[in-house]
Amino acid sequence: MANATFKIFRGDKTSGELIEYQVPIAPGMVVLDALHYIQAHDAPDLAVRWNCKAGKCGSCSAEVNGRPRLTCKTRLDALPLDEPITVQPMKSFPVIKDLVTDVSWNYEVNKKIPPFTPTPNVEWKMDQREVDRVQEFRKCIECFLCQNVCHVLRDHDKQEQFGGPRFFVRVAGLEMHPLDSLNRTELLKNELGIGYCNITKCCTEVCPEDIHITDNAIIPLKERVVDDFYDPVRWFLRKLSGKGRT
Repeated sequence: MANATFKIFRGDKTSGELIEYQVPIAPGMVVLDALHYIQAHDAPDLAVRWNCKAGKCGSCSAEVNGRPRLTCKTRLDALPLDEPITVQPMKSFPVIKDLVTDVSWNYEVNKKIPPFTPTPNVEWKMDQREVDRVQEFRKCIECFLCQNVCHVLRDHDKQEQFGGPRFFVRVAGLEMHPLDSLNRTELLKNELGIGYCNITKCCTEVCPEDIHITDNAIIPLKERVVDDFYDPVRWFLRKLSGKGRT
């Protein structure tokens, strides 16, 4: 049986290094299988976050050969095995230990978003096309790969001003819901910093659920923000009504 060479990050937030391991290759093997083999045979203290091993929990996110992926869905036969396979923690989040990162910042951002708020005493009636439009956003498994690959968070450390693509997906699912009654454009502009996104589509490329994050969530939300805050006709009407926005 042939072996694959893995270089795994071992360390914590203070320091770390890539340690090399040899793993026998089996048919249908995924990177998470290799990590489990290493835990069982070489490094029982290797810290790896995982749960379902079916691509539905979003727990096993890491960077494989520099690309954000779910390790449970990354097959070895799709990787070049004639060179070492590197597995590292997600770069955009603080390392706790080995491949486990602290993603708690995401849950703090989530708390800023007002939940689904339907108009009271209204019959819940929807067209199927309206249902289909928001259903895509419900597929998110919160793997945070989109957050990890986003250059605004990854390279520019804008966590205080920018919510990130995962939460634009959440807001899109609420804003485009036909029964929701709230307007979250001020939140998008001032607290989630949607203006920082320059639509490179890197978030869409890594999404394991194939959500069209940029085209179907971010761009329509940007258009709503522009309509509410920068449209001259709306600006004039707000001035007349005395309901100006900053």
